[in-house]
Amino acid sequence: MHAISFIQDLAVIMLIAGVVTILFHRFKQPVVLGYIVAGFLIGPHTPPVGLIHDEETIKTLAELGVIFLMFCLGLEFSLRKLFRVGATAFIAAFLEIGLMIWIGYEIGQYFGWNNMDSLFLGAILAISSTTIIIKALGDLKMKHERFAQLIFGVLIVEDILGIGIIALLSGIAVSGNVETGQVFATVGKLTLFMIVALVVGILLVPRILAYVARFESSEMLLVTVLGLCFGFCLLVVKLEYSMVLGAFLIGAIMAESRQLAQIERLVEPIRDMFSAIFFVAIGLMIEPRILLDYAWPIAVITCAVVIGKIVTCSLGAIVAGNDGRTSLRVGMGLSQIGEFSFIIAALGITLQVTSDFLYPVAVAVSAITTLLTPYLIRAADPLSGKLAQVMPERVSRVFALYGDWLRSIQPQGQSAVLAGMIRKILMQVGVNLAIVVAIFLGGAYFAGTLATYLAPWVAQDNLQKALIWGAALLLALPFLIAAYRKLKALSMLLAELSVRPEKAGRHTARVRKVIAELIPLLSLAGIMLLVMALSASILPTGELLIAIGLLAAGVIALLWRWFIRVHSRMQIALFETLDKPEQPH
Repeated sequence: MHAISFIQDLAVIMLIAGVVTILFHRFKQPVVLGYIVAGFLIGPHTPPVGLIHDEETIKTLAELGVIFLMFCLGLEFSLRKLFRVGATAFIAAFLEIGLMIWIGYEIGQYFGWNNMDSLFLGAILAISSTTIIIKALGDLKMKHERFAQLIFGVLIVEDILGIGIIALLSGIAVSGNVETGQVFATVGKLTLFMIVALVVGILLVPRILAYVARFESSEMLLVTVLGLCFGFCLLVVKLEYSMVLGAFLIGAIMAESRQLAQIERLVEPIRDMFSAIFFVAIGLMIEPRILLDYAWPIAVITCAVVIGKIVTCSLGAIVAGNDGRTSLRVGMGLSQIGEFSFIIAALGITLQVTSDFLYPVAVAVSAITTLLTPYLIRAADPLSGKLAQVMPERVSRVFALYGDWLRSIQPQGQSAVLAGMIRKILMQVGVNLAIVVAIFLGGAYFAGTLATYLAPWVAQDNLQKALIWGAALLLALPFLIAAYRKLKALSMLLAELSVRPEKAGRHTARVRKVIAELIPLLSLAGIMLLVMALSASILPTGELLIAIGLLAAGVIALLWRWFIRVHSRMQIALFETLDKPEQPH
């Protein structure tokens, strides 16, 4: 009986959604809005009768829709795109998200809502809609213009920060308070997890997919992709992070595989089906009474989204050195909220920390700002022309001088090459350090389980800790050696640049050698102190620590070349994957 009821609900959802979205497509409106309207029409709050009987099952399917939405967002994400987006994307995204969270929180406080509702409202307003913007720019045939490329860069950074916001909100919702130390700890752990997951994933997953692709079976590839997606989501949930984070990360990892175009083609119909159910489920939750009761807050929040995002994103683009016209087009293109806002609003309901009215309010604001998006993008050029006419000449001159100054301080020629080399070395050191820290934190996290396995052979608690910490150090040695070598290369470069023969005279070579040896040794000592602090729960006593250190020194002396070879192979494999030709979507 339950199965028949479920099939009936699914049939109603798909039929009504199909009819409504065809109408929306004919009237050139976003299809996403059609799904929400379809859910509203068949929902339990719309008279004369609700057509859906098994709402819980529909909500479960909607969660699958969230997974597929975030997975496909990850597939469109690329680490190389992130490196190319430049200062505009980072400055505009950070400025927009910081100020919009504050604006949303203040609006919530103004209307007398509790702290958690206000905080979630700020997060809901912070992230613009990738789906709606791409659709609007595509319809207007503006996807290849410069301002559109800047918008896509901002969206990439926003997506990453949005994942962080979701993880932070989950932690705050569980603990019930916001402490600076806790926020920094959460951000640190999240960043560490993301770096390690991306590095290890990019080393393994593209090779698994390449092996499966050899069989030339779409079915096998699809099943493998879905298995990896759900398996990674489960791992992330077990580590007490959001399932949304897992879906996005595994998508970003698969984006670096050579089978990306085929994976997108196979997953697209499944994504379309489950994301349709997700947006219909949003419509099911809309109560007309709540929309009427909260009409004034909806109007205020809508104005805050449009004006706030235009100002913050435009300001961010101007600070990064773009002209006023381009900056205004970026701001007006990003002035809406969408799928990320629904996911954040749904998180508040799932964790039972937000009021019932917040979800339909978010949906209403999203619907209004989505409808306004194409008109705002079209109005950007005329508005920028009018602003240029009324702007005082002195202000225009200040902006022009600021742009010239920014261009003048950018590294040129040899300086740009050196800056690029230093950035590359620091990035490699950072990745190796993140993996080292992750190995020790992993050892501390699984210490209880490992101790249970060791107990029949090693009874003493301190010896168990010594074995676990020593094993972690052994696993980390290739990455510690790689970090040391990169730091030595960096210190030699800095010594060459900073110690000039005209100042140091005959001591030039000696001073350079001291700097080249001292910086990596001090850095390595600092890294080990950090590792020992983070793994304090499994740190053995001083005598055993000295013994482990001596043993590690012996292993390094014997296997130095082997460790270098192992790490070099891993690094080559990583860069081979990242340097693959970029495929058109």
